[in-house]
Amino acid sequence: MNSKEIIKIENLGVQYEGQTALRDVNISFYADDFVGIIGPNGGGKSTLVKSIMGLIPHSGTISFLGEVAGKHHIGYLPQQNLFDKSFPISVLELVMSGLQADKGFGRYGREDKNKALAALEKVGIKHLAGRQIGELSGGELQRALLGRAIISEPRLLILDEPANFVDNQFENELYNL
Repeated sequence: MNSKEIIKIENLGVQYEGQTALRDVNISFYADDFVGIIGPNGGGKSTLVKSIMGLIPHSGTISFLGEVAGKHHIGYLPQQNLFDKSFPISVLELVMSGLQADKGFGRYGREDKNKALAALEKVGIKHLAGRQIGELSGGELQRALLGRAIISEPRLLILDEPANFVDNQFENELYNL
């Protein structure tokens, strides 16, 4: 199989306050790869993800589809413990916020709402569109965050502990999706 290279990382290095978090990381990811990154707490997993997404300074090169990597074309499902459930936003608004990289901070239109409803349908919680995120169970919030990650139809989807808070049935659906 001759898959297209999606991400190429060359000599990646990251330091926090003079401490080396990553050094000389070289790896490529290809279309249709399904990759798990495992390791101990403090092992650099989140640092690698943040580097790929362009969220932290680093040395070396990260190329995405042959261009310098950034936030575009990447969907991200964060760990729930890093997400503020008390923020006053509806499920529909949360999912639409996944369009901000392309849209900026403009108002959402009918097309955006329809995309969000379609994403909620895919993850099985369209009926919760008007509910506040603080009212959701852990599994429902995970589904809403997945809807946010997929609404922009990203070329790369990064899932940080995606099976947390979901039941076995949806875990299988999540990986199929």
